[in-house]
Amino acid sequence: MSDQTLIILMIFTVGFLLSQAFVGPLMGTGRGAKKRLRDRIRDLSTEGEGAGHVSLVRDRYLKELSPLGRALLRLPGMDALKTLMEQAGSVRRPHEVLLLSLALAVVAALLAGRLLGWGLGPLLIGASAAVLPFMYFRQQRTKRLAKFEEQLADALTVVARALRAGLPFGEALHLVSQEMPEPISQEFGIVFNEVNYGGDVRSALLGMLERVPSVAVMAMVTTVLIQRETGGNLAEVLDKLSAVVRERFRFQRSIRTLSAEGRLTAWILSLLPFFMAGAMTAINPDYVPMLTEDPIGRKLVMVAFGLMVLGILWLRKIVRIDV
Repeated sequence: MSDQTLIILMIFTVGFLLSQAFVGPLMGTGRGAKKRLRDRIRDLSTEGEGAGHVSLVRDRYLKELSPLGRALLRLPGMDALKTLMEQAGSVRRPHEVLLLSLALAVVAALLAGRLLGWGLGPLLIGASAAVLPFMYFRQQRTKRLAKFEEQLADALTVVARALRAGLPFGEALHLVSQEMPEPISQEFGIVFNEVNYGGDVRSALLGMLERVPSVAVMAMVTTVLIQRETGGNLAEVLDKLSAVVRERFRFQRSIRTLSAEGRLTAWILSLLPFFMAGAMTAINPDYVPMLTEDPIGRKLVMVAFGLMVLGILWLRKIVRIDV
């Protein structure tokens, strides 16, 4: 493996690890806990009505696609990509993103092959370009979900006040969709439209939970579903839930501030060796090859790279808090 290919592979690996470890939200819930909560909520739903509703929506969605789009949707992972697009608030179709990713990969690989020569390097550059659209939409999803959680406390307060004023639950949702900004107005508007046109409240709320996989939304959906089964003062419960969500968001901001030093340290320490190698190569092109061309030096570089990856994973463990 040439030095150029080795450096490209290292940069690709470090960039991927940093983007996965420190770009997403710092405070979250483990996958196991999320799965248990989601299963508990699905147990409260009526499976027949929800499945029929999903089937009708999917049939209409497939009819609007071209034959190529329908063929691409049969590929593995396209359902997950469609969910990602919905959570990111994008109007693009999943197959359009897939075609864009393939086009970027081909163009980047061809340009790299012309400039650097054909080999493993252009393939890695093409793979890096292919994941750029998915990383962009993941970042958009993170921003959208964070904005939704920030607005949720105020939305619950609006719903509680509307219920105290005598409005039904559906009209309270409609009030949120009219009075509050995106993205929470869009999500509550979807729930209102599904209920207003004869849909089941359970399936509509669970649909919002699928689009907004958040612990706060899980708590809200659980509260509403249990209240519809057992009765009680929903306005009072929503007020208390609003206070809890607001405190949780305030705590999340505090955690992000306190962990900023660790995240900045990870970025600097991980990228500094590559910048230093590039600077030394620009100053003296014969300096870095003295290390990489020697067998012992190449082993030292690989050991240093392994320790760098270990450090990134270690810092990620330190700065992330599961609640």
